[in-house]
Amino acid sequence: MDASLLLPLGFGLLSALTWGAGDFGGGMASRRAHAQAVVLWASGIGLLLFLLLAQVFGEAPQGRDLPYALLGGASGALGLLAFYRALAQGEMGLAAPVAGVVGAALPVALGALLEGWPGLFPALGMGLGLLAVWLVSRPEGRARPGNLCLALLAGLGFGGFYAFMDRVEGLFYPAAWAKLTAFLLVLPAALRARPWPGGREAPWVLLAGLGDAGGNLFFLLAAQAGRLDVAAVLSSFYPVFTVLLAWLVLKERLSRRRLTGVGLSLLAMALIALG
Repeated sequence: MDASLLLPLGFGLLSALTWGAGDFGGGMASRRAHAQAVVLWASGIGLLLFLLLAQVFGEAPQGRDLPYALLGGASGALGLLAFYRALAQGEMGLAAPVAGVVGAALPVALGALLEGWPGLFPALGMGLGLLAVWLVSRPEGRARPGNLCLALLAGLGFGGFYAFMDRVEGLFYPAAWAKLTAFLLVLPAALRARPWPGGREAPWVLLAGLGDAGGNLFFLLAAQAGRLDVAAVLSSFYPVFTVLLAWLVLKERLSRRRLTGVGLSLLAMALIALG
């Protein structure tokens, strides 16, 4: 096992775990409140948390990080808006797997271009990881073809977030700037959305905000500790943890396809670790 992959592997999995928990919390909150209002609150929680952490750890803002953080936040927010637009049109069967795979595949291509071939085992692991994301992200039942453009736009937005945030050197301030950008971009749509989260949704909104912030932070750590492509693929396993939480908490049944996706994700992690 390549010791240099241990840190990005660990941080990447922590990113997937926290993002998956955040998505689970956001999904629970969105059962009664509008999803875009939930995203607005979650972005605000992340913004305040990162500003607080920057003060606690004494991180100084670096001007060169600002444009990448703003572009990353804008890219992620636009991807999320396209994703929700696709879901609103009944395109979940297409949007979720396509956005997940395209969002991970773009950094893989950039990583191979900028950092060279990752090696046989990591490459096989990333390929299996993309397949695992596709299998786990697809909802149960049949899905109609739908609007591929929105799904691709969502994936490009998520992939752009990975790529731009990989360029920053700081941790808390770049994450805060990205959250501020996302907050401002989602704000107009969220203000028109009804209903907003109430007291009953507050714990789930808090989980969504903390989970999303944790995913951002651990992805940055994974990308700074290793390769962009490895960090992006591992972080993209978040649907695996969302599905597992739904199985544990809501007692949702795991289909054979999703179990296969979970198994492939474990095999992909092992292959990447063997790199």
